[in-house]
Amino acid sequence: METKATEISSSKMFGGYNKRFKHFSPTLGCSMTFHIYFPPLPSPSHKFPVLYWLSGLTCTDENFIIKSGAQRVASSEGIALVAPDTSPRGLNVEGEADSWDFGVGAGFYLNATQEKWKNWRMYDYVVKELPKVLSENFDQLDTSRASISGHSMGGHGALTVFLKNLDKYKSVSAFAPIVNPINCPWGQKAFTNYLGGNKADWEEYDATCLISKLNDVSATILIDQGEDDKFLHDQLLAQNFEEACRNAKIPLLLRLQPGYDHSYYFIATFIDDHIRHHAQALNM
Repeated sequence: METKATEISSSKMFGGYNKRFKHFSPTLGCSMTFHIYFPPLPSPSHKFPVLYWLSGLTCTDENFIIKSGAQRVASSEGIALVAPDTSPRGLNVEGEADSWDFGVGAGFYLNATQEKWKNWRMYDYVVKELPKVLSENFDQLDTSRASISGHSMGGHGALTVFLKNLDKYKSVSAFAPIVNPINCPWGQKAFTNYLGGNKADWEEYDATCLISKLNDVSATILIDQGEDDKFLHDQLLAQNFEEACRNAKIPLLLRLQPGYDHSYYFIATFIDDHIRHHAQALNM
């Protein structure tokens, strides 16, 4: 089983390259793919900081790379983009593909504790395994300078991963994140199945709950949320996170964008601001 990353595709873009890789993940027990956008290399010894992008429900490692247009500013700012997949694949667990919001394509960036879903350990994959794979395979990446972002379920992932690992990431941002999953149908379905019935375990993967226990977040959290997003009021619950940040005195820039929905058209519109937000933190 090949744990070393093998290149499976490459396309030039804005002077750099989108490259897709495959490797066997011991954490997840299956083969996984991920994308890296490498900006143009200014010198042979140069090392790029890394911005991880976590995608949303039903997505793979391809959606962000193909649709977001993030490479334009990543190229000029000299930031490598790393986009993993959203769940294990090919394990053939009964029921894994029965619904679009649970199982395959819906890993929720947690470590499942229920036996049936024991391979769903996307939290450990993103936080521990993937950075190790990157540092062992790509000399041009400086994984000690890392930030994290994401969309919807991936915005939930980015926020919770950041808040649980303030020493590992310089900054965080999100588009339309699921910020309070213990109080929305998507989160309740996923957490019940992956984590069991103990609500205290759920809170460990809920950004709104986590923020209330912190007082040492100095980096401003950037969130863009479309006001015409059909999921805003029953699934995403941005106002709950905003209130928690206010109470904990955590710096939050929540931008409600009139007329925008939940799609990649919305992401592509504002992605440049997010890349520059991270560039500022990564290049300090």
